[in-house]
Amino acid sequence: MMKIVAFILLLVSAGVALAQEENRIAAVVNDDAITEADVAARIKLVEVASNLQDTPDNEKRLAPEILRTLIDEKLQLQDAKKIGITVTPDEVEKALGEIEQRNNMKKGGLDAYLEQHGIRKSSLVDQITASLTFSKIVRARVSQDVQVSDDEVDDAMKRLEADVGKPQNRVGEIFLAVDNPSQEDDVRNQANHLIDDIRGGAQFTAIAQQFSQSPSAAVGGDIGWVTASELSPKLAEAVNAMSPGQLSYPIRTPAGFYILYLFDRKTLGGETPDDILLSLDEVIFAIPEGASDDERAKAEAQAQQVSQTAKSCGEMAKIGVDRAPQLSRQIPEMRGSDLPSDIRSQVLALKIAEPSKPLPLAGGVGVVMVCQRKDTQTLPTREQMSDNIARERLDALARRYMRDLRRGAYVDIRG
Repeated sequence: MMKIVAFILLLVSAGVALAQEENRIAAVVNDDAITEADVAARIKLVEVASNLQDTPDNEKRLAPEILRTLIDEKLQLQDAKKIGITVTPDEVEKALGEIEQRNNMKKGGLDAYLEQHGIRKSSLVDQITASLTFSKIVRARVSQDVQVSDDEVDDAMKRLEADVGKPQNRVGEIFLAVDNPSQEDDVRNQANHLIDDIRGGAQFTAIAQQFSQSPSAAVGGDIGWVTASELSPKLAEAVNAMSPGQLSYPIRTPAGFYILYLFDRKTLGGETPDDILLSLDEVIFAIPEGASDDERAKAEAQAQQVSQTAKSCGEMAKIGVDRAPQLSRQIPEMRGSDLPSDIRSQVLALKIAEPSKPLPLAGGVGVVMVCQRKDTQTLPTREQMSDNIARERLDALARRYMRDLRRGAYVDIRG
């Protein structure tokens, strides 16, 4: 009996010790605490979202970076409470639903995914709530200070027109603020660790969402298509030296460190193949599942004959109706990016009214003819340019607002 009692007391003692471990305070932010359990839960979320291995080394290295993020989120929520800004459960649920849609999950699939990977849903909800809250704070506090004049848009359009023919880059950013000189080495080390993570297989967009302190974090750090003249000299110099798919070194600016990623590059003002609008005629000869070699050869021969004889879209349409009405079709408008990847380059290379060679198409083999082509202009409109200028200013004001929140806070890091 005594042994049983002792065993029960041991289990109770172990449970109390575990609870104390989970509730140990990692940091105090003004009047609120962040526990080590909060940090551990967010580390797990970041590891899964970013494709990082769950190892003791990663946990140890991520902990200070995660804690810094949690401190920022706590400051945002405290400021929102002070000025009467709230995020409703419906807004959080909508954001969770959007995550499911982006990842092709069925409704409720996110819950199953989190449970499968041992992630507390509350950690993701806390992160989403803080992000939505800060967006509302920015709109309420600083958006009214963003004004863009017609003269500014005129000047920006002139600079852009002068850049026609020069490279335009689609750039991703991770921004890490340095609020005082004492943080210099720590933030630089954090930047280098993030670079090591990405080079080791972590997704840039996921790392940007978790760690970047720029508003672009909400879209994975993607700042869109920019020319060198739209970037600061240091950032422009780095981007110009990069190739698509390449990551930069940590770049020090007056506000902090940037890590840049070059998604893609094109020529400003040039044709963008994926955005070309096409009107197509397709004549498709069916090859049913399990078709014999003879049936397949017959369909390919019919397609070859169409390729050699069709001279116009009118002829293509008639051939489709007469010889292959089941699958043939006319497509009034399709973007180049929507073409199947295995035939995209061949179709985009066609001239107007030029029949393609026989191609694998849905349900069989066929011939494609381009009837109309509308090349898109890559230069933004005045309205888009005004929006771009406003977004850049809003981002700068948001970073400054967050810096002021940090500087005015009492933060006691105990971990």
